[in-house]
Amino acid sequence: MSFAKIPHTVQELVGSLKNTQLKLKFSAGIWFFTGGGNRFHSIYGEELSIEARLEKYLKLKPYGLEGIEAHYPNEINEENMQLYKDFCKSTGMKLVTIVPNLFYEEQFKYGSLSSPIEAARDAAIARVKETLELNKDFGTEFMVLWPGIDGYENNFGVDFIEMRYRFAKGLAAAMDQVPGVKAAIEPKPYEPRGRIIYGTTPEGILLSEKVEKLMENPVNREILSKGESLVGLNPEIGHVLMGYEDLPYALSLPLEYGKLMHTHWNSQPLGNYDQDLNVGVIAPEQAEAALYTLKMYQYDGWFGIDINPERMPVERAILNNIDAIKAMNDRINNLDHELIMNCAQNPDEYAGYLEALLIRARASRTDNLSPFPKKI
Repeated sequence: MSFAKIPHTVQELVGSLKNTQLKLKFSAGIWFFTGGGNRFHSIYGEELSIEARLEKYLKLKPYGLEGIEAHYPNEINEENMQLYKDFCKSTGMKLVTIVPNLFYEEQFKYGSLSSPIEAARDAAIARVKETLELNKDFGTEFMVLWPGIDGYENNFGVDFIEMRYRFAKGLAAAMDQVPGVKAAIEPKPYEPRGRIIYGTTPEGILLSEKVEKLMENPVNREILSKGESLVGLNPEIGHVLMGYEDLPYALSLPLEYGKLMHTHWNSQPLGNYDQDLNVGVIAPEQAEAALYTLKMYQYDGWFGIDINPERMPVERAILNNIDAIKAMNDRINNLDHELIMNCAQNPDEYAGYLEALLIRARASRTDNLSPFPKKI
């Protein structure tokens, strides 16, 4: 992935929007397919085996669920990897990514790749290496990596630069041991740590570029010399909004740098704790604007569903998310792209047009609305 080719004229943008439709490939994390609890309440529902969870995937395949995401070693490991392989072969579904679990175990309570404790840091590097090897074995497109436990609460006297360097150097070291496999960083500003390092979209891009510079393996250096990215981003909508980022703007950054490898979809109140609500429950207009940005710059990756359906069956939650994204995608495809681009490029001539257009696009009827504005 090199720098995106950005259309510069209204005609080029309109042509791109008219001729490009998002390929809605849906994946979902196997972690929320079973009953889950937290520190405030017990487990809701039944804890399910991996086999039982995969059965739920298969039932949802006719509605567009094609991909599986899982953590190593708690959800996928050497003992059950054949189960996943057999399932994918028999169903045509794909294991999209295997994620190293670097945040749950006590050994990582002071951080994983960034830990000042050498034993913990070495264990994290080994965990990432093993996960990269599994991703290579399964032929996935990338390894998602979430630095959820790497951060701090008390910021007094913290050697921030060294902390960030340890994380980047550790990731580069692991990737050099399994060359050619890509990694997609998932930034999050806080929770479970008071502040997580590399927690916003721009910081994620900085991390990806730092890791690539630290790589030494000749295979990796050859890939990078061709202008391709080995480290990119997996923005999650909830995490972006927790950091008060504007969603479509945030997604445009890794698109511009050729580093948007994957996306995680849900909805989230601004600056609140990580709720993992279904797509469109909160701020559907943000999601639609984000989809339009992805369409404009021809994103062709997966739409990973990352939710926490505590109070409804997971099957219903998945269907609601798929339906919400499909409905939003239909709305943006049917918009007047030429008018939208003119609104953006010639705001003096089209003041108020975009808002009027979107009001009508979201309305169930338009005969009771005011006439559409005439050009100024």
